[in-house]
Amino acid sequence: MKNIIKIPVLLIVGFILLSFYPIDGFKTTGIKRLLYTQKKLDDGEKITRIPFGALHSMDSIKLNLRSIKNKRVEDIFVKDETLSAEIKKLLPKGHYSITVLDMSDTDNLRYAAVNENASYQPGSVGKLVVLNAFFNNLQRLYPNSWKKRIELLKTKKVTARYWGEGDHHTIPVYDTETKILTKRKVRATDEFTLYEWLDHMVSVSNNGAASVMYRETVLMNVFCDSYPDLSNEEAEEYFNSMKKDSLRNLSHDIINNPLRDLGISKDEWRLGGPFTQNSSNKIGRKEGSQATPVGLMKFIVNLEQGNIVDEKTSLEMKRLIYLTDRRIRYAKAPKLDSARVYFKSGSYYSGGSGKYMGTNFNYMNSVIIVEHPKTQKKYAVCLMTNILGKNSANDHYYLGGKIDNVFNKED
Repeated sequence: MKNIIKIPVLLIVGFILLSFYPIDGFKTTGIKRLLYTQKKLDDGEKITRIPFGALHSMDSIKLNLRSIKNKRVEDIFVKDETLSAEIKKLLPKGHYSITVLDMSDTDNLRYAAVNENASYQPGSVGKLVVLNAFFNNLQRLYPNSWKKRIELLKTKKVTARYWGEGDHHTIPVYDTETKILTKRKVRATDEFTLYEWLDHMVSVSNNGAASVMYRETVLMNVFCDSYPDLSNEEAEEYFNSMKKDSLRNLSHDIINNPLRDLGISKDEWRLGGPFTQNSSNKIGRKEGSQATPVGLMKFIVNLEQGNIVDEKTSLEMKRLIYLTDRRIRYAKAPKLDSARVYFKSGSYYSGGSGKYMGTNFNYMNSVIIVEHPKTQKKYAVCLMTNILGKNSANDHYYLGGKIDNVFNKED
């Protein structure tokens, strides 16, 4: 692990056991791995790794800030000093930065922030940038038809090729005939629908899948109406014909400009390039990746307002980050077991002798939306840390419970 810094694009870490999207979503999405879990539930099997809060249906997922979709983010981010002081007391000493938004009452939003403008390497949280850019370009392709957007997601299949290789993290591959689910690395010959590649990118945080979707976002932008019928050969011919500097600059703008449209500056959040070495060699990297808790929270607010493209898109993106399997880090806090949790985590580290224990830098980030159906408490947290020489997963786990206590007071 001491050589991590030499190939940074490969070490944006995800986790093989996470899965997202509501379990009843196969009919809508065609994501085959959902059938595996749905079948277990239908057969009456007890899936102990899934907490109660992970079993909610698609219809239960709503946007929390639709009623104030026209309210400016600047007017929402008015710091509640009392809440901020309460959150600050919970943070251990060291490099901790956080933003918190209480969305329980849209007429009385409460915003807390501590070191919110500090910059961190976002790691796999950056895959949300690709998700955002992809859906923005999908809307450009079919501006007046949600049905056609979903149809393309379900029917267009693309092959990984060299873009998907180089990540040791596995993906779940479900054979609908044998009913067997296999977890393995992405292969160059793998062919999945766009929906399934998105799911692999977000649910198991697979770097190869993220690079494939980075590629497809660029191609959709460049080829526009010709994209649905674009062949693998035509796609590769395009990349091979482009000058590398031009390709790097163009792809960087395609992926990052949708963040600027949301009012998120490049200093608040940007993605430097794709997630595997092969794809970086082909398409290039620019400026490096960085994010701040305030930039991440701007994204969450726009998502909950329904302002990322449109309300249907925002809702679909929220479904894709709904956590429906084993919970880790911040999301693992037992206090959240009965809650709906929408979660993306990311790590990036260098030096030291163990995973997530970097001594040169050791970033760990959690972006989470928590919804308690019973108490009707709803809030979002963007937590970014850089704690050297220590796996800070337990700190995120600890804070997950303590921050929840702020909104759900214990007797």
